[in-house]
Amino acid sequence: MEQTLSSYHIFYTAAKSGNISKAAAKLFISQPAVSKSIQKLESSLGCRLFVRSSRGVTLTEEGNILFEHVREAFETLDAGEEKIRRVSGLGIGHLKIGVSSTLCKYVLLPYLKEFVQKNPQIHISIACQSTSETLRLLADDRLDIGLAGLGSYEMPHTLLFDFIAEAEDVFVASRPYLLYLKQCGVSDSGILQNCSLMMLDKNNISRQYIDEYMQKNQISVRECIEASSMDLLIEFAKIGLGAACVIRQFIEPELADGSLIEIPLPVPVLARSIGFVYKPGKHASKPLEQFLDFYHQSADAAAISSAV
Repeated sequence: MEQTLSSYHIFYTAAKSGNISKAAAKLFISQPAVSKSIQKLESSLGCRLFVRSSRGVTLTEEGNILFEHVREAFETLDAGEEKIRRVSGLGIGHLKIGVSSTLCKYVLLPYLKEFVQKNPQIHISIACQSTSETLRLLADDRLDIGLAGLGSYEMPHTLLFDFIAEAEDVFVASRPYLLYLKQCGVSDSGILQNCSLMMLDKNNISRQYIDEYMQKNQISVRECIEASSMDLLIEFAKIGLGAACVIRQFIEPELADGSLIEIPLPVPVLARSIGFVYKPGKHASKPLEQFLDFYHQSADAAAISSAV
């Protein structure tokens, strides 16, 4: 674009006003300044844009062509300004959340359900990936907030962790599968060493945490089946494919109805913390501030309710 936005604004105002004097009054500049700007624009484009008369100015054919494009441009700018005003006034915005598929289903969704009901104007996008990838994207400012379970890694000092709940890793299997192992002469203490053990893939933080636990307690595994999600591990265990390492809080219905049985461990796996992770500071987006306010109010309400 050879001319400045100011030149096109003057042209646009003059065309709408149909009069140089009226355009100058609307723009709060002198009439000669308006005329000079239009002449410079005509010279640059190599054509006349207005026909001048004692009654004012009217657009030439070339002027009409330019006016249509300029009008669309300024209407687009006006729409953008109005959208920004609405965003600022109503809290409209975009909240980007990173979370693993397991935590998304069992932990995040209950929070989101109520938050969306109270803030339908906020657009939410969810990136499901490993916890390590969520932390990396948060550090690069490509996410607003993440939901993560702490493991054997160290939380980056630039991120703040807000505790939500504890996650307890356990090993479970179906009753028929445990009966099969018993018939094969496998004792309770030898189940993990002799079963088909099903775990998340090695890139998963939860898997790395369990690998360290098993190495520390000298538990060797004969066979390991890997899955990409905890939901799959739960379903595989229920049909008797093997024993699965899952989070106790996510299988309480199965433990209650007996479709899955917890396998006793010589040493319990230490519970891990689950929480929201985000960058603290003054430059948090308005949707993030609203979500944090909502979460903290929910946590406070839950604490009061449990204390009563």
